[in-house]
Amino acid sequence: QVQLVESGGGLVQAGGSLRLSCAPSGRTFSRYPMGWFRQAPGKEREFVAVVTWNGASAYYADSVKGRFTISRDNAKNSVNLQMNSLKPEDTAVYYCAASVGGGLPTSQNDFGLWGQGTQVTVSS
Repeated sequence: QVQLVESGGGLVQAGGSLRLSCAPSGRTFSRYPMGWFRQAPGKEREFVAVVTWNGASAYYADSVKGRFTISRDNAKNSVNLQMNSLKPEDTAVYYCAASVGGGLPTSQNDFGLWGQGTQVTVSS
């Protein structure tokens, strides 16, 4: 069974940093874009960042641009999200997702496999 397993969430003060990791199990996604989404309480899930299959390009939501960095290590079959200068409004459950298309998809409909999510809480 193919799964995406996230780790690295937790509680941090505003201005702090966290690093999320996503490790697919059951198969490799080294040929496909990988992304991160988040869902805050009472809100819809939203796009955060996406990286191409080879890590050469990435795209970010305006709300995290300049603070978050997505990267991948295909040799280790993992995708990471480095989050710096965290704000209380970044508090959400963060989901890793795998796309079976190409390019830099940003719509949830372009991603066919999702992790279970990891909680990130930023205190003020």
